Amino acid sequence: MLNLSDTYRDFSQDYSNLFIKDNLDLFFQKVLVERNSQLSGYYDLPFKDNQEIFDYLEYNTKFLESITNIIIVGIGGSSLGTKAIDTLLSHQNNRKKIKLRFLEHTDPIMIQKDLRRVKYEDTLFIVISKSGLTVETTSLFKYILARFSLLKSDRKNHLLAITDSNSPLQKWCQKERIQNITISPNIGGRFSVLSAVGLLPLAILGYDIKKILQGAKQINDDFFINRKDNILKKALFLAKNETTYPINVLFSYSSVFRHFNAWYVQLWGESLGKLDTYQQKRGLTPIALIGSIDQHSFLQLIMQGPANKTITFLSVENLSQKPLYIPDISLEGLEATDFVNQTSFNQLLKLQCISTKESVISQNVPVDSIVLDSLNEQSVGALVFYYELLTSCVGILLQIDTYNQPGVEFGKKILREKFTHS
Repeated sequence: MLNLSDTYRDFSQDYSNLFIKDNLDLFFQKVLVERNSQLSGYYDLPFKDNQEIFDYLEYNTKFLESITNIIIVGIGGSSLGTKAIDTLLSHQNNRKKIKLRFLEHTDPIMIQKDLRRVKYEDTLFIVISKSGLTVETTSLFKYILARFSLLKSDRKNHLLAITDSNSPLQKWCQKERIQNITISPNIGGRFSVLSAVGLLPLAILGYDIKKILQGAKQINDDFFINRKDNILKKALFLAKNETTYPINVLFSYSSVFRHFNAWYVQLWGESLGKLDTYQQKRGLTPIALIGSIDQHSFLQLIMQGPANKTITFLSVENLSQKPLYIPDISLEGLEATDFVNQTSFNQLLKLQCISTKESVISQNVPVDSIVLDSLNEQSVGALVFYYELLTSCVGILLQIDTYNQPGVEFGKKILREKFTHS
């Protein structure tokens, strides 16, 4: 399902003093303390029964069979995770023929483009906001309410809100008799994809959300019950070498990872760039690449640029059930490429990943690998929870609050002031 290489195995001797058992045991206890403190509710998500989601699906069965569009109104953590999982799984036969769109920007050109052919009759609009007070999300929400007259009594079933329990948005929904589903207030947006924020839209699209959570539970059990230490070792390496390797590159070998890469960048950047308990600026910088495309661009910087990066190679053993093969054709003057003839594109991509990894290792760049057996609900759920848990572990070592985002709030405050004083 999810195979992890020994963390930075090519450097384990150089940094063996970081991996002694006493350090790992102490570190593990700190993670346990954080989980049990309920600082973040994402730790509990693999074990939720999600009855509220299944009740909504059952109550609205006939309506949901009639829709051909879902439009999610949300930004950042409210949209990136759902988009990532849908892109990774959209090849599956159980994926319904429903178009999934996202209103996640305030660019008027894109708003008009995204809504150009949308009719409310075959659309479910899902507004996702923890409070309802995010200016971008609420502005877009107001626009669709007005454009599609969604507060008319016969149109309200085309609208659904996902929000914190007892939030201003939930109270508005209750007043207006709009269907709403709540999540726990201690689940931050970028850690929310395994809650109703991601699971409800994914369930409507036809995915087996129980299997997604099974994959997440596998990672949870490997870490907390079976005490596999891959994540602990990787987090320890990254935190201890924060100044030596401040840039962490995720090199994903398939274009289906493009939105997962974006989710990773938000998760890593917004969680780990903080002031620590001593008010010192800490952080690790995420960069996300797609192989084999970025072999022809960013790889040059990795190979011969500053030695300040770690690389994680993410790949899939079997990308498709039906292999595509390179034809056995020889083109005059281009015979130098004939060595790949009759090879499957899956094999070509796999060997490109291996070759790039070996070339990077030759330059003494710290490297590790994540290989999914295939792309399915369980493997994707495992991958998501793996990165969430890794992020938490690094945050503990950096002595920061992994789950807040005060730097983001600064910009929101300035924006409000500009409108107030204009």
